[in-house]
Amino acid sequence: MHRWKRTLALPVTMVAIALGFLIALQAQTQKNLSAAEQINDQRAAQMKAVLANSQEQNAQLLKKHQELSEKLDQARKQVGTDPQLLVHLKQLQMLDGTQAVEGPGILISIDDRNKKVAFPLAPSDISKMINTLKLAGAEAISINGQRIVASTAIVLSGNSTILVNTVPINRTEGVPYEISAIGEQDTLLDYFSNLEAVTLKQSGMTISIMRKNLQIPSYKGSYTFKEAKPVVDQGAQS
Repeated sequence: MHRWKRTLALPVTMVAIALGFLIALQAQTQKNLSAAEQINDQRAAQMKAVLANSQEQNAQLLKKHQELSEKLDQARKQVGTDPQLLVHLKQLQMLDGTQAVEGPGILISIDDRNKKVAFPLAPSDISKMINTLKLAGAEAISINGQRIVASTAIVLSGNSTILVNTVPINRTEGVPYEISAIGEQDTLLDYFSNLEAVTLKQSGMTISIMRKNLQIPSYKGSYTFKEAKPVVDQGAQS
Protein backbone atom coordinates (compact mmCIF):
# COMPACT_ATOMS: atom_id res chain seq x y z
CA MET A 1 0.00 0.00 0.00
CA HIS A 2 2.75 2.43 0.94
CA ARG A 3 4.67 1.41 -2.17
CA TRP A 4 1.57 2.19 -4.33
CA LYS A 5 1.25 5.62 -2.76
CA ARG A 6 4.91 6.32 -3.36
CA THR A 7 4.54 5.21 -6.99
CA LEU A 8 1.67 7.69 -7.59
CA ALA A 9 3.22 10.56 -5.65
CA LEU A 10 5.62 11.65 -8.38
CA PRO A 11 3.09 11.69 -11.30
CA VAL A 12 0.50 13.46 -9.17
CA THR A 13 3.05 16.07 -8.14
CA MET A 14 4.10 16.61 -11.78
CA VAL A 15 0.48 16.97 -12.87
CA ALA A 16 -0.15 19.46 -10.07
CA ILE A 17 2.90 21.50 -11.08
CA ALA A 18 1.87 21.45 -14.77
CA LEU A 19 -1.69 22.43 -13.87
CA GLY A 20 -0.41 25.27 -11.71
CA PHE A 21 1.84 26.46 -14.54
CA LEU A 22 -1.06 26.40 -17.03
CA ILE A 23 -3.30 28.34 -14.65
CA ALA A 24 -0.57 30.94 -14.08
CA LEU A 25 0.09 31.16 -17.84
CA GLN A 26 -3.60 31.65 -18.58
CA ALA A 27 -3.84 34.36 -15.92
CA GLN A 28 -0.79 36.17 -17.36
CA THR A 29 -2.17 35.85 -20.91
CA GLN A 30 -5.49 37.29 -19.80
CA LYS A 31 -3.64 40.09 -18.03
CA ASN A 32 -1.65 40.87 -21.19
CA LEU A 33 -4.81 40.85 -23.30
CA SER A 34 -6.53 43.20 -20.88
CA ALA A 35 -3.53 45.53 -20.96
CA ALA A 36 -3.48 45.49 -24.78
CA GLU A 37 -7.21 46.22 -24.93
CA GLN A 38 -6.73 49.08 -22.48
CA ILE A 39 -3.92 50.56 -24.60
CA ASN A 40 -6.04 50.28 -27.77
CA ASP A 41 -8.97 51.94 -26.00
CA GLN A 42 -6.69 54.75 -24.82
CA ARG A 43 -5.31 55.26 -28.34
CA ALA A 44 -8.80 55.30 -29.82
CA ALA A 45 -9.91 57.84 -27.23
CA GLN A 46 -6.87 60.01 -27.95
CA MET A 47 -7.56 59.88 -31.71
CA LYS A 48 -11.19 60.87 -31.15
CA ALA A 49 -10.11 63.73 -28.89
CA VAL A 50 -7.56 65.02 -31.44
CA LEU A 51 -10.08 64.77 -34.26
CA ALA A 52 -12.79 66.52 -32.24
CA ASN A 53 -10.35 69.27 -31.29
CA SER A 54 -9.27 69.70 -34.92
CA GLN A 55 -12.88 69.90 -36.08
CA GLU A 56 -13.63 72.50 -33.41
CA GLN A 57 -10.61 74.56 -34.46
CA ASN A 58 -11.69 74.31 -38.09
CA ALA A 59 -15.20 75.56 -37.21
CA GLN A 60 -13.66 78.51 -35.35
CA LEU A 61 -11.39 79.30 -38.28
CA LEU A 62 -14.32 79.22 -40.69
CA LYS A 63 -16.21 81.64 -38.47
CA LYS A 64 -13.15 83.90 -38.24
CA HIS A 65 -12.72 83.77 -42.02
CA GLN A 66 -16.31 84.88 -42.51
CA GLU A 67 -15.85 87.76 -40.06
CA LEU A 68 -12.68 88.91 -41.80
CA SER A 69 -14.35 88.66 -45.20
CA GLU A 70 -17.16 90.90 -43.99
CA LYS A 71 -14.66 93.43 -42.63
CA LEU A 72 -12.80 93.31 -45.92
CA ASP A 73 -15.99 94.08 -47.82
CA GLN A 74 -16.59 97.04 -45.54
CA ALA A 75 -13.05 98.28 -46.11
CA ARG A 76 -13.54 98.05 -49.86
CA LYS A 77 -16.61 100.23 -49.64
CA GLN A 78 -14.73 102.77 -47.53
CA VAL A 79 -11.77 103.10 -49.87
CA GLY A 80 -14.02 103.43 -52.90
CA THR A 81 -13.20 101.91 -56.26
CA ASP A 82 -9.60 103.00 -56.80
CA PRO A 83 -8.51 100.51 -59.53
CA GLN A 84 -4.86 100.39 -58.48
CA LEU A 85 -5.73 99.84 -54.84
CA LEU A 86 -8.20 97.06 -55.66
CA VAL A 87 -5.69 95.32 -57.97
CA HIS A 88 -3.02 95.49 -55.25
CA LEU A 89 -5.49 94.10 -52.72
CA LYS A 90 -6.34 91.17 -55.01
CA GLN A 91 -2.66 90.41 -55.50
CA LEU A 92 -2.09 90.35 -51.74
CA GLN A 93 -5.04 88.01 -51.29
CA MET A 94 -3.71 85.69 -53.96
CA LEU A 95 -0.32 85.68 -52.28
CA ASP A 96 -1.66 84.80 -48.82
CA GLY A 97 -4.12 82.27 -50.23
CA THR A 98 -7.32 83.98 -49.07
CA GLN A 99 -8.45 84.44 -52.68
CA ALA A 100 -9.71 81.51 -54.76
CA VAL A 101 -7.80 81.30 -58.05
CA GLU A 102 -8.04 79.59 -61.41
CA GLY A 103 -5.66 78.92 -64.24
CA PRO A 104 -3.70 76.28 -66.15
CA GLY A 105 -1.80 73.68 -64.20
CA ILE A 106 -1.62 69.98 -63.45
CA LEU A 107 -3.93 67.65 -61.50
CA ILE A 108 -2.11 64.83 -59.70
CA SER A 109 -3.98 61.75 -58.48
CA ILE A 110 -2.20 59.39 -56.06
CA ASP A 111 -3.73 56.14 -54.80
CA ASP A 112 -1.77 54.39 -52.04
CA ARG A 113 -4.39 51.74 -51.23
CA ASN A 114 -2.95 49.12 -53.58
CA LYS A 115 -2.13 45.83 -51.85
CA LYS A 116 1.41 46.09 -53.21
CA VAL A 117 2.01 49.30 -51.22
CA ALA A 118 3.97 48.46 -48.07
CA PHE A 119 3.86 51.96 -46.58
CA PRO A 120 1.05 54.44 -47.42
CA LEU A 121 1.73 58.15 -47.86
CA ALA A 122 3.01 59.92 -44.77
CA PRO A 123 2.86 63.67 -43.98
CA SER A 124 6.57 63.95 -44.88
CA ASP A 125 5.85 62.46 -48.32
CA ILE A 126 3.10 65.00 -48.97
CA SER A 127 5.30 67.88 -47.77
CA LYS A 128 8.08 66.73 -50.10
CA MET A 129 5.73 66.67 -53.10
CA ILE A 130 4.42 70.14 -52.31
CA ASN A 131 7.97 71.48 -51.99
CA THR A 132 8.81 69.98 -55.39
CA LEU A 133 5.82 71.78 -56.94
CA LYS A 134 6.87 75.05 -55.28
CA LEU A 135 10.38 74.56 -56.65
CA ALA A 136 8.80 74.14 -60.10
CA GLY A 137 7.13 77.53 -59.72
CA ALA A 138 3.61 76.55 -58.69
CA GLU A 139 1.63 79.72 -57.95
CA ALA A 140 -1.17 77.98 -56.02
CA ILE A 141 -1.46 74.46 -54.59
CA SER A 142 -4.21 72.49 -52.86
CA ILE A 143 -4.57 68.91 -51.68
CA ASN A 144 -8.01 67.35 -51.37
CA GLY A 145 -9.54 70.83 -51.30
CA GLN A 146 -7.17 72.33 -48.71
CA ARG A 147 -5.22 75.37 -49.92
CA ILE A 148 -1.51 75.28 -49.14
CA VAL A 149 -0.32 78.56 -47.59
CA ALA A 150 2.73 79.71 -45.65
CA SER A 151 1.24 78.63 -42.31
CA THR A 152 -0.02 75.23 -43.51
CA ALA A 153 0.90 72.32 -41.25
CA ILE A 154 0.74 68.72 -42.50
CA VAL A 155 0.72 66.33 -39.55
CA LEU A 156 -0.38 62.84 -38.55
CA SER A 157 -3.17 62.50 -36.00
CA GLY A 158 -3.41 59.06 -34.41
CA ASN A 159 -2.31 56.16 -36.59
CA SER A 160 -3.64 57.14 -40.00
CA THR A 161 -5.46 60.50 -40.04
CA ILE A 162 -3.51 63.18 -41.91
CA LEU A 163 -4.40 66.78 -41.08
CA VAL A 164 -3.80 69.70 -43.44
CA ASN A 165 -4.63 73.12 -41.98
CA THR A 166 -6.00 71.11 -39.00
CA VAL A 167 -8.56 69.51 -41.35
CA PRO A 168 -8.58 65.71 -41.91
CA ILE A 169 -7.95 64.90 -45.58
CA ASN A 170 -8.53 61.16 -45.33
CA ARG A 171 -10.04 60.02 -48.56
CA THR A 172 -13.59 58.79 -48.79
CA GLU A 173 -14.06 55.38 -50.38
CA GLY A 174 -12.94 55.41 -54.00
CA VAL A 175 -11.30 58.86 -53.88
CA PRO A 176 -7.46 59.07 -53.96
CA TYR A 177 -5.30 62.00 -52.91
CA GLU A 178 -5.67 64.83 -55.40
CA ILE A 179 -3.10 67.61 -55.64
CA SER A 180 -3.89 70.65 -57.79
CA ALA A 181 -1.09 73.00 -58.82
CA ILE A 182 -1.46 76.12 -60.97
CA GLY A 183 1.59 77.23 -62.93
CA GLU A 184 3.53 76.61 -66.12
CA GLN A 185 2.21 73.18 -67.05
CA ASP A 186 5.26 71.70 -68.80
CA THR A 187 7.60 72.71 -65.97
CA LEU A 188 5.29 71.38 -63.25
CA LEU A 189 4.80 68.12 -65.15
CA ASP A 190 8.54 67.70 -65.78
CA TYR A 191 9.55 68.33 -62.15
CA PHE A 192 6.89 66.11 -60.59
CA SER A 193 7.31 63.27 -63.09
CA ASN A 194 11.08 63.07 -62.64
CA LEU A 195 11.45 63.91 -58.96
CA GLU A 196 8.37 62.34 -57.36
CA ALA A 197 6.30 60.11 -59.64
CA VAL A 198 9.07 57.57 -60.29
CA THR A 199 9.60 56.87 -56.58
CA LEU A 200 5.86 56.70 -55.90
CA LYS A 201 5.33 54.19 -58.71
CA GLN A 202 8.24 52.08 -57.48
CA SER A 203 6.49 51.95 -54.10
CA GLY A 204 3.47 50.37 -55.78
CA MET A 205 1.23 53.45 -55.85
CA THR A 206 -1.02 54.37 -58.76
CA ILE A 207 -0.18 57.83 -60.20
CA SER A 208 -2.06 59.94 -62.70
CA ILE A 209 -0.91 63.39 -63.90
CA MET A 210 -2.85 65.52 -66.39
CA ARG A 211 -2.73 69.05 -67.72
CA LYS A 212 -5.90 70.89 -66.82
CA ASN A 213 -7.45 74.31 -66.20
CA LEU A 214 -7.97 74.29 -62.46
CA GLN A 215 -9.87 76.13 -59.76
CA ILE A 216 -8.16 76.18 -56.38
CA PRO A 217 -10.18 77.25 -53.32
CA SER A 218 -9.17 79.93 -50.86
CA TYR A 219 -7.59 79.27 -47.47
CA LYS A 220 -10.42 79.10 -44.93
CA GLY A 221 -8.28 79.70 -41.86
CA SER A 222 -7.01 82.97 -40.46
CA TYR A 223 -3.62 84.49 -39.78
CA THR A 224 -3.06 85.28 -36.11
CA PHE A 225 0.03 87.12 -34.94
CA LYS A 226 0.61 87.10 -31.18
CA GLU A 227 4.29 88.02 -31.06
CA ALA A 228 5.22 89.32 -34.53
CA LYS A 229 4.64 93.01 -35.20
CA PRO A 230 5.24 95.13 -38.31
CA VAL A 231 8.56 96.96 -38.41
CA VAL A 232 8.07 100.72 -38.31
CA ASP A 233 9.98 102.50 -41.05
CA GLN A 234 12.09 105.03 -39.14
CA GLY A 235 12.69 107.01 -42.30
CA ALA A 236 8.98 107.54 -42.81
CA GLN A 237 8.61 108.93 -39.27
CA SER A 238 11.35 111.58 -39.57
